[in-house]
Amino acid sequence: MNALKALIKRYQLGSLLLLTLLLAVVLPLTLDIFRLNLVGKYLCYAFVAVGLVMVWGYGGVLSLGQGVFFGLGGYAMAMFLKLEASDPQSTKIQSTPGIPDFMDWNQITELPAIWLPFKSLPLTLLAVVAAPMALAWLISFAMFKRRVGGVYFAIITQAVALILTVLIIGQQGYTGGVNGMTDLKTLAGWDTRTDSAKYILYFACVALLIGSIVLCRWVQTSKLGTLLLAMRDKEDRVRFSGYDVANFKVFTFCLAAGLSGIGGAMFALQVGFMSPSFVGIVPSIEMVIFAAVGGRMSLVGAVYGTLLVNAGKTLFSESFPDLWLFLMAALFIGVTMAFPMGLAGLWGDTIKPWWRQRGLTRKHEAERLAAAHAAYPEVLPPRTPGSSAVPAGPGGMHLDLPAGTHTA
Repeated sequence: MNALKALIKRYQLGSLLLLTLLLAVVLPLTLDIFRLNLVGKYLCYAFVAVGLVMVWGYGGVLSLGQGVFFGLGGYAMAMFLKLEASDPQSTKIQSTPGIPDFMDWNQITELPAIWLPFKSLPLTLLAVVAAPMALAWLISFAMFKRRVGGVYFAIITQAVALILTVLIIGQQGYTGGVNGMTDLKTLAGWDTRTDSAKYILYFACVALLIGSIVLCRWVQTSKLGTLLLAMRDKEDRVRFSGYDVANFKVFTFCLAAGLSGIGGAMFALQVGFMSPSFVGIVPSIEMVIFAAVGGRMSLVGAVYGTLLVNAGKTLFSESFPDLWLFLMAALFIGVTMAFPMGLAGLWGDTIKPWWRQRGLTRKHEAERLAAAHAAYPEVLPPRTPGSSAVPAGPGGMHLDLPAGTHTA
């Protein structure tokens, strides 16, 4: 039993179990399929927020271009789905049957070579993770080996997001342009638009997200996690100790990119389209907001932050269509100013200590009353369950207990 408690405390499994219960039991039982599908969409963004906890909270590297990796994973999955939806029978009215419709509109007469691997589902699943990690390695290796960090790295990641957005829009014949890839219906012949499919995709997303949190928590509790914290706070000391700081940063950045790619792939499956609007600077900054609101040092808090911000975005846009952007800004500014460590910091620094102190106070009061009854059994009546004060003595007068009856 003690070993189990130590394991739960070490890996913070208590909060993870509560999150799993909420996502896998409470929400499916209380929400209709439309709202549950919205939550599934929000959870796709949570993959990015969890990755940001690792690269920003633990690694000390702020990336403002995580939408790039989210988009790469999403486009990899969308390419497979689009090819499946573009079979010769479905596209027989095109000039060139068997290719995506936007290629036919742009007078492309054969499938480009870069699209050929995406006819295979295993290669597509590999690309969902490998493509974002490969780009992340290229960027981070070039930057961190030259000790480029801080605000300069954040600006560079923003530039990459802008470049990729322009590239996707400009190559309309190969990417679908500004409209993106739409009409994604089936996965290996399985219709993803039915209610049962939406339930399955939602639970698959939850399972992958929980697995990602467990993986990141394992990294945090390992020696690598300790080195990441040391590197974040005193990078020069870690370097002088003989460690290659750049390699740690590269690993963490690639890990966050891989998680973002998984989130993008699940988004394409659940929503049914992918466009450059999820790749640019604005969505990348929104993803940083998710981690900041939830707590950039808490993996579970990042998920709650993602759910809160996106739920607020949906609620405000539905109820106050003219003011919702201002309300979202007020939510972000208010949380970050009042709670710099996010919702997780509010729980850990304020609510949890208050609850612990409240329990100690009640325990102290119970011990005091127990000592009073033991010292004056002939004067005080028996205690009643739930009583919290010393009962009155003879004549209705409250009994003044002498010093020495307190046991605290």
